[in-house]
Amino acid sequence: MARVMGRARPWAGKSKPAKVEIYTRWSFHLFMVGELVVMAMGTVARAGSPVGGWFLLLGCAHALAAGAYISYALDWALGRRARPTRLMAVTGVLSVVGSVATMALVAANRSSTDDLQSLSYVLVAFAGFGVGSLVVGVRRVKNMLLLVLASIVVVALSGLVFGMGLGALFGSVLGVLIAGLALTFTTGFSVWLVKAVWDLDSARELQARLAVAEERLRFGRDLHDVMGRNLAVIALKSELAVELAQRGGTDQAAAQMSEVQRIARESQREVRAVVRGYREVDLRTELEGARGVLQAAGIGFRLEGVDTASGAGGNGTGRDGTDGVDGGSGGGADGTAGLAADVQSALGWVVREAATNVLRHGDARQCTVRLTVREGCDAVLVVENDGLPDRAALARSGAESPPRPTGAGLAGLRERLATLGGTLDAGPVDGTHFRLTARVPLAAAPTGATETAGVAEAAGASEVTA
Repeated sequence: MARVMGRARPWAGKSKPAKVEIYTRWSFHLFMVGELVVMAMGTVARAGSPVGGWFLLLGCAHALAAGAYISYALDWALGRRARPTRLMAVTGVLSVVGSVATMALVAANRSSTDDLQSLSYVLVAFAGFGVGSLVVGVRRVKNMLLLVLASIVVVALSGLVFGMGLGALFGSVLGVLIAGLALTFTTGFSVWLVKAVWDLDSARELQARLAVAEERLRFGRDLHDVMGRNLAVIALKSELAVELAQRGGTDQAAAQMSEVQRIARESQREVRAVVRGYREVDLRTELEGARGVLQAAGIGFRLEGVDTASGAGGNGTGRDGTDGVDGGSGGGADGTAGLAADVQSALGWVVREAATNVLRHGDARQCTVRLTVREGCDAVLVVENDGLPDRAALARSGAESPPRPTGAGLAGLRERLATLGGTLDAGPVDGTHFRLTARVPLAAAPTGATETAGVAEAAGASEVTA
């Protein structure tokens, strides 16, 4: 449903697989226009001969049938509809009829050089373009080659039946072979390319979903391991306290309830430790994680102001061939050195959410992360990507810009930075770039401020608006 609705969106708002599919589909339609041009070259100039008139009408019918068949067959190849067998049969019949009729006229006009030249164009149009369109509805390469062989056999048998000379017959067979192989390779490879692009896009989406599901399972497993035993002990001791109280052993019941209170407080501390470990992140680790995720998705990544060569991972190379790391700007060779743990945690969350934003809501080719640390002043983290649609181009084309998704990601990041006295700014830059700037004052950063936020904030920050 999403792919079907996506076709109504303007070109700038479509995904890359959808753009590849549209380009391929219209290339196939242009093939049919090319067939009409070739047919006109062989018929219009000879309108007074048997080559014109009816052959032009038959060629138009063949081109229209082949164009409609290619459109439906491409949807079948992508798994969206059943195979168009009727259109396939109509296209095949028109191709055979046109080829046989052309060979009959070639045999009847062997003395006219002009007619033979015109008929060679017509034969290539019927046989070559017919095979080139039929292969869209075929999966295996062997079957595609069999279609080319079948067209050669039809042409050769027609020439022998109508008594053509060996020279003319060989030239006709050779022309059909070259045209058939060329068009078969072109259309077959184009269909395979569109399928591969859609499959890669589906695999990327599935990989993102699996990563989210795996993280949820990990958090649930850790929480179960922490709370499972303690809750069971609390339930047993509570039942024991009730029975002791009913039997008059109030002192023993009070002792058991005191133990329940102790276990409950211990459980609370353990849950806080689990949540703190889940929410607090390391800036260096998040930078390397963002690099790996974005480069795996085919997005170039450039890091400026942080030297990670001696830390977690080495330099990466973006899709544009630029180095993934620029030399440090700010405090020292490593911009993360000297930052307090709570500052690194907050900035690490900014990097994580910004990377999620680039993957989910943009069509970026390059993402740049820039960290500037001014000793005793502040730390500034800038994340910029070029995945924002060109609104000026959309306005010129009269199309509506795609709606920007809403979520709690930016609000959650602002709340997290506000506990440190920091700020967060986000918005479009230069029409096609989106920039997110996080600023944390180093002198006013309270220690341990991030430990007091709840689990709901961490869950709410999982969706990012870009």
